[in-house]
Amino acid sequence: MQEVTGSNPVFSTMISAKGIEKSFGDLKVLKGIDFHASKSEVVSIMGASGAGKSTLLQILGTLSTPDTGTLEIDGEDVLALKGGRLAEFRNRRIGFVFQFHHLLPEFTSLENVMIPAFIAGRKRREAESAAKTLLGDLGLSGRLDHKPSQLSGGEQQRVAIARALVNGPSVLFADEPSGNLDSKTKEDLHKLFFSLRDSYGQTIIIVTHDNELASMCDRSLFMIDGQFVRE
Repeated sequence: MQEVTGSNPVFSTMISAKGIEKSFGDLKVLKGIDFHASKSEVVSIMGASGAGKSTLLQILGTLSTPDTGTLEIDGEDVLALKGGRLAEFRNRRIGFVFQFHHLLPEFTSLENVMIPAFIAGRKRREAESAAKTLLGDLGLSGRLDHKPSQLSGGEQQRVAIARALVNGPSVLFADEPSGNLDSKTKEDLHKLFFSLRDSYGQTIIIVTHDNELASMCDRSLFMIDGQFVRE
């Protein structure tokens, strides 16, 4: 993907992080990371356990704050946002998909997907319509009233993806999204990410150990000991 340069045809930047450092006690986990992603780009981040991938994803997703560095998402200096303003930005502009789905067991698929829309202050009819549309797009029209315990692992992950997308975020962050799935379900999920990008236009950042998924991405970055070493 191209960067914004002069008057040449380019892709505009969605995420720009510079000089990101993070320590936990005496352990320096991130050592001056620079990262960028363009609008509608799919980027994978790979590396061994402990390399700093998930820590970086949490910082990019505004779930954690770096010790030093700058971070802009869609032109917004997110490190300057505090309290309610940060929570609102995260709710409306960022979606998260994790290895463990974190669906609320007492709620149906439809209700789980509607929850972020309610948090954003959307009316019930609007939230329900958006949730039904997404679940339908993900092949789950027949599972609206099913609770997580009544769904397969792949179906649960698709509900989690619908929940992440219900507010139309600019960026979708995924942390080992196919880590607990069988090979066929994993393949279907991998294809789904790119279908979603084509349909909804999100920038998607994926932390993964899966070489197949990484090879499908627009770019793949590799971390060792808190630094990117190759692309």
